[in-house]
Amino acid sequence: MLDTFKAISLSHKTAPLQVRELIALNEEEAKRLMLRLRDFFGLSDLLVISTCNRTEVYYAFEQDVSTEIARLLLIEKGLTDTDNYLPYFQFFAANDQAIRHLFEVCVGLHSQVVGDMQIPNQVKQSYQWSADMEMAGPFLHRLMHTIFFTNKRVAQETAFRDGAASVSYAAVELIEELVGDHQNPTILVIGLGEIGTDVCKNLEARKLTNITLCNRTHTKAEELARQYNFRVADFANLTEEIRRADVIISSVMRDEPLITPDLLQQVDVLTFKYFVDLSVPRSVDTAVEQIPGVLVYNIDHIRSRADEALNQRLAAIPRVEAIVTQAVAEFGDWSKEMVVSPTINKLKNALEQIRRDEIARHMKHLTVDESEKIDKITRGIMQKIIKLPVLQLKAACKRGEAETLIDVLNDLFDLEKQSVVEQKHDY
Repeated sequence: MLDTFKAISLSHKTAPLQVRELIALNEEEAKRLMLRLRDFFGLSDLLVISTCNRTEVYYAFEQDVSTEIARLLLIEKGLTDTDNYLPYFQFFAANDQAIRHLFEVCVGLHSQVVGDMQIPNQVKQSYQWSADMEMAGPFLHRLMHTIFFTNKRVAQETAFRDGAASVSYAAVELIEELVGDHQNPTILVIGLGEIGTDVCKNLEARKLTNITLCNRTHTKAEELARQYNFRVADFANLTEEIRRADVIISSVMRDEPLITPDLLQQVDVLTFKYFVDLSVPRSVDTAVEQIPGVLVYNIDHIRSRADEALNQRLAAIPRVEAIVTQAVAEFGDWSKEMVVSPTINKLKNALEQIRRDEIARHMKHLTVDESEKIDKITRGIMQKIIKLPVLQLKAACKRGEAETLIDVLNDLFDLEKQSVVEQKHDY
């Protein structure tokens, strides 16, 4: 597994919204892609992440098949002219680069709104898919749990997560700027997934109360409405609810736009009506901007708000990067030690066998009490003997010199022969 981890990434840093929404994967599509990758390439330790800002694939494989994975992803999304889209992808062929990138994505260093708190939950969901589909081995399990622990350190030791500078918070800030002196605008929230739910939390925190929730799953809307004392509307009355709203926030997941010029035909816009589209793919057709008085802001319009919380996060970046660097180094040491752990086990087994053979030769002449004492003494001797070689092996791992020491130990103790003998006994 050492030095075989790789990644491909398409994000808001490399591709515009129009491209990202073409390639974004829902849960069903992500799982289908994972099955394709397993069947085509036999990949292990596979992780597929797809959010509004990025679609990424992480995998462990001896060969670099990143370009082939990108092409397969594009074809799965119906984009057969793959050469036109490949330049939007970023490839991480080096093990250390791929691991570092995943750490930085998960803690929010690469989020469109820096420190976005939604990304850890989104990554956890992707990891759950890998685990459920048995596509996560010891390497990925250890990597993800190290990342989750690092996330906790970032939250506890820095100001990187202070305030609420998420995408949804940035959208609420934008709304307050747009409505200006309007003290309590009528706001309609359509779609109550993770982003929509976070929008509700931020609206309530800003003391905006004239809020209506509209969701296909009515029970989810009722639950949030009770929590925040908001109003609930039936999805069937969407046009009427848009008519009465000053601001419409949409975060629904669907392949085609929900809000179109046809839907708004019966809506008279007397002053201004603002649509904030947080969906990928977009749920508000850009053509609705042709209607007088209608203004549309998509997720690429949502920028970091220059407030104290964001400034604190930016100032915390060096500390966050230092924590990530430390965590990456510790994980690197662990992954390197995976190479020598079989040799350590063979050495322990070889010495234990010598100890048992020697004790067995003298057991018939000893009392039970004497046997127990000798067993204890010889175990202590063996542990002291093996301590130095184990420490030397682990130190050699960090220096990248483990292979030479492994060969020396194999020759000294004939460990390969010992391994064959153990396999015969197991059989």
